[in-house]
Amino acid sequence: QQQVVESGGDLVQPGGSLRLSCVTSGFTFSLYDLEWYRQFPGKERELVAAIRSEDSETNYADSVKGRFTISRENDKNTAYLQMNNLEPEDTAVYYCHARHHWGWNDYWGRGTQVIVSS
Repeated sequence: QQQVVESGGDLVQPGGSLRLSCVTSGFTFSLYDLEWYRQFPGKERELVAAIRSEDSETNYADSVKGRFTISRENDKNTAYLQMNNLEPEDTAVYYCHARHHWGWNDYWGRGTQVIVSS
């Protein structure tokens, strides 16, 4: 059974940091591009960061460039999102998405809540 499980969400003060983890199982992690999305209340999910399977090339939304870093450890079937200098506008539910590099299938986690507030 394929699983994608996010963790690491928390309440943090503005300017603080969090590291989100995305632990996967049940599929060949190294063949999947990994993406972090976030969703604000009443809004659609938006792509925050992505890392490719074949060369670990990364891409970021303009709103998080320079503050967030996506990474992966294929031997641990895990992806991460390091979030620094957090802002109240980063408050959202963060989702991990694993998408086969050739588009064969994809898997979503259930999300982890991040709240940035003083």
